[in-house]
Amino acid sequence: MALDLFKKTETRKGLFAVEKVSLIYNLLTAVLILFLFRRMDHPAGMLLERVVIAVVTLLLMRLYRLRPCKMTAFVRMAVQMGLLAYWYPDTFEFNRVLPNLDHVFASSEQWLFGCQPALLFSHVLPQMWVSEPLNMGYFFYYPLIFGVAMFYFIFRYELFEKLSFVLVACFFVYYLIYICIPCAGPQFYFPVIGQANVDAGVFPSIGDYFDKNPQVLLAPEYDRGFFYNLVKGSQQVGERPTAAFPSSHVGISTILMVMAWRGSRRLFAALFPFYLLLCGATVYIQAHYLIDSIAGFLSAFALYILVTKMFKRWFAGPLFK
Repeated sequence: MALDLFKKTETRKGLFAVEKVSLIYNLLTAVLILFLFRRMDHPAGMLLERVVIAVVTLLLMRLYRLRPCKMTAFVRMAVQMGLLAYWYPDTFEFNRVLPNLDHVFASSEQWLFGCQPALLFSHVLPQMWVSEPLNMGYFFYYPLIFGVAMFYFIFRYELFEKLSFVLVACFFVYYLIYICIPCAGPQFYFPVIGQANVDAGVFPSIGDYFDKNPQVLLAPEYDRGFFYNLVKGSQQVGERPTAAFPSSHVGISTILMVMAWRGSRRLFAALFPFYLLLCGATVYIQAHYLIDSIAGFLSAFALYILVTKMFKRWFAGPLFK
């Protein structure tokens, strides 16, 4: 396997599909930065970071040209997938200039269900035997992405470029939605308006509150355990008051399950229990309103079909001839 990874192959010219879509997103957001320049917190730094990402992408393409093999091709695509950790909090830098819309989503939730499921779920079942599996499921989001990607790389390499493109392109669609819809989710919004308002079903608009107060608020205070603290720690590092609607955790994990099903029924069966826990956890830890998670689930299928068609029509090509 090691020799196969570094075995020289015929050079694939140009950018890979995932690099093309990443540069397109890079350019679109750069144009948006220029448009909102005076209203943003550090637009010059964000533009410079985009230049660096574009340069790194081109340098990796050059590296592959010098040493064309599976490993250098993998590095090129893995870097673009890894950069999603940068692009996610970046959405907050755009939507912080817009008035927050959590009051709309919380009011809709109350109207639809007569309560706030995110609060009710964790309050009714605060026990550690419930919270720990659900927090484990939420944290499993990252191993889920890694596991499905590595399965395709090792066992279905001919489809690995498609997988990387579908994942990254779907993430970018969600990120564009997050830029336009500034919704932070219950874990941010409820502490701001106060428990008394939540209990009374009163959800006031908070305007640009998160623009001035972007600090991370913690998950609800139920029984703590290892995975609770793991999730809390990851939120403190990478979370921002953004990206609540629709839930990309549910959306992307659903897309991953579709790809797992198509890649291996055994892989799907092994991942399915963690997928169910992850979907439930998005509401349980108050990262999302229930309608966010429902929208994430439904949007996943439409996105998968759309992005797969995009790949086949505009980008499809074998990694190695």
